[in-house]
Amino acid sequence: MKLKRTLIILAMVLSGFAFLLPDKKVTVFLVGDSTMANKPLDENPERGWGMYLSKYLTDDVEVQNHAVNGRSTKSFINEHRWDTILSRLREGDYVLIQFGHNDSKADDSTRSAPAHTLYKENLIRFVKDVRSKGATPVLITPVMRRKFDANGNFVDQHGDYPGVVKEVAASLNVPLIDLHKSSEALIVKEGVEGSRRLFLNIPPNHFKNYKGKEEDNTHFSEYGAASMASLVCQAIKEQNLALAKYLRPSDFKEKFAFELPRIYSPHFRRDTFNILNYGAIADGMTLNSAAINNAISECAKQGGGTVLIPRGSFVTGPIMLKSNINLHLAEGALVIFTPDFDQYPLVVSTFEGVEAARCQSPVTAENIENIAITGKGIMNGNGYYWRPVRRDKLTESEWKAHLKKYGGVLSEDQKTWYSSAKALKGFNDKTIGKLAGGKKLSDFEDVKDFLRPNMIRIFNCKNVRIQDVTFENSPAWTTHIQFSEHITIKNLTVKNPWYGQNTDALDLESSKNALVEDCHFDTGDDGICIKSGRDEEGRRKGMPTKDVIVNNCVVYHAHGGFVVGSEMSGGVNNMFVSNCTFIGSDIGLRFKTTRGRGGLVENIYVNNVNMKDIPAEAILFDMYYMAKDPVVLSGEKREPPKVEFKPVDETTPQFRNFYFRNITCNGAAKGIFVRGIPEMHVKNIWIENAVLQASEGIDIQEASNINLKNITMISKNTRPVAYVLNSDSIRIDGLRFKDSAEVLLQVQGERSKDIQLLNSNTAAAKQKLIAGFGAGEAIVSWALPAATEPAKKTKSKKKQ
Repeated sequence: MKLKRTLIILAMVLSGFAFLLPDKKVTVFLVGDSTMANKPLDENPERGWGMYLSKYLTDDVEVQNHAVNGRSTKSFINEHRWDTILSRLREGDYVLIQFGHNDSKADDSTRSAPAHTLYKENLIRFVKDVRSKGATPVLITPVMRRKFDANGNFVDQHGDYPGVVKEVAASLNVPLIDLHKSSEALIVKEGVEGSRRLFLNIPPNHFKNYKGKEEDNTHFSEYGAASMASLVCQAIKEQNLALAKYLRPSDFKEKFAFELPRIYSPHFRRDTFNILNYGAIADGMTLNSAAINNAISECAKQGGGTVLIPRGSFVTGPIMLKSNINLHLAEGALVIFTPDFDQYPLVVSTFEGVEAARCQSPVTAENIENIAITGKGIMNGNGYYWRPVRRDKLTESEWKAHLKKYGGVLSEDQKTWYSSAKALKGFNDKTIGKLAGGKKLSDFEDVKDFLRPNMIRIFNCKNVRIQDVTFENSPAWTTHIQFSEHITIKNLTVKNPWYGQNTDALDLESSKNALVEDCHFDTGDDGICIKSGRDEEGRRKGMPTKDVIVNNCVVYHAHGGFVVGSEMSGGVNNMFVSNCTFIGSDIGLRFKTTRGRGGLVENIYVNNVNMKDIPAEAILFDMYYMAKDPVVLSGEKREPPKVEFKPVDETTPQFRNFYFRNITCNGAAKGIFVRGIPEMHVKNIWIENAVLQASEGIDIQEASNINLKNITMISKNTRPVAYVLNSDSIRIDGLRFKDSAEVLLQVQGERSKDIQLLNSNTAAAKQKLIAGFGAGEAIVSWALPAATEPAKKTKSKKKQ
């Protein structure tokens, strides 16, 4: 009796401390075949989609992947693998079940499970067993294999098996994920050739622990597995299954992690071709164009691999990349592109989205696939020989030194240096080398030197990687990637002089599926720039830049840190920018366009961007782009744009749907500037959780549905803190500003309406509102914090 009492007391004590024990995580069990199973990671490209499910779910759940290569429902049960699941299964857990590939193998008695008999019976058994444990089963139809017929039509190879899964799910009221249907849609969308990326169509000698197979249309690459896992998560979200509460959020409030773009990264044969073996000489003087290009050609003939540029200084003319080549610059390698303009003939290229004659780029990749430029070496474009230089950009001693070293000619007013008489003539003729109206390359020989090449030109390419290298001293745009897809740019450094004309660090134009990560840019023009063609030609081609991730990048001097435009006539959408730092960039987040462009820019997501010492605006939306430096030079006068309504047509640009969160700026000329055009407002902007320190505050003109929440705007000029002109549906919620601000809000324009300023301490301002020029006080509504504020007088007067 005493022992029993002691045990009861002990049980009560233990139960009293139970609340201190961590809750058991919910477990998601994965049951299936090789398309789902875990794979070895070392030098092996194969992946199962189950390996990525944990990346798309929160840490509140544990994913146990019990899927095994080659298993069917029959063999999984007979090998007692199902017994293992049941022994671990607890109430509240989930079991995702996907079989079918191996059940259909009628000639294999250990695995064969006919669709309408044993396969169906096994699925029913799985469901009932899981439910008996208080867990939730989820049935998944077999994922598609890739097969197209001679006419490019997709061929389904799964017979009755998907239908049986649906039948069981319907009869037993089980959640169903139709991966059979969604994976077919994805494969068809990717196309006959593009869908090869999803699977293991990998030749031998690419990976140490994978023997290679030219055609494997069943098993997944990393890109394919991640894509299939995202389809599973998409179904969970769309059906609002119980698992939906565990979907992992991304850095962007509006998106889950699985909804972000996925990018395929190329791989190469494990063969190396050293340029020294093809006659290259590392003396910083000998021209090595033939040696480098011969090494590339031989490597391509052998099926691809790595072309190695070892430590040393190599002078060269243009380099032409070929498919399946990784151009690798070893640490200590310096590639210097010769300043001999004769090495760069005129070729058909593009300029700002228009087909044009340009000098051949130092590095060119056109109409090829599976390419890379990697390694810790440096490419120097010798841009000082090419770029015009304005005298007011240099000190007097720098100006004299430049003239002495580079020769060249001066403009008539003696204020600008050009590399040659041809370059000066090109400027005076105001030509861009446009190949139209019957113009040929030879027609531009007399202005050839003016048609500077972009340093790295990647045109109409697939599966591109640029990693670890440094590009510096470019003649024009540094890294120009156009009409390309599946682009990975990691740890790229770009360095150009702050006054280098047109030296954008990175231009992604009419391209899709790109990752830009861990990069450092310091340049004379835009930093990370998104484009899609210019005016009528850009609209005609209609190729937007879309599905781009920019993460953990640093931009120092540039005209803009992250920029869209102004050539955006083909459209821009689905940009995801996070964890970036802009220091000394003229503008931080810059969105620019002008009438005549047309094009739609939408769905831009920004989170966690920190800025310092921004000479102009921290955040800018401007539809009056004037193609001038964003910072007005000393003594320069600029007239404001003429405000007029114009008809809306295909030439009218559009900006809409911007979602910005967690932004800081320590020093800028202006915090936020939004300027649309009367006939087409900038629309649907959300900026939340921002701390901005600037000379001027918030300026909103010709805009609709602008939402600012939890904004700290510390401006030197507080007359006013926020200005609104001819705008509507403006909501400012939780605005913090400098104590004793002169004017909190000024509203002007007869088209202004529905202005709300909520949850802000308006009593901290000397004057709450100035309204005028057609805007009355009644269009502004206020909601105050809990503390009562004393009444303030309002006046109607002009903006000061």
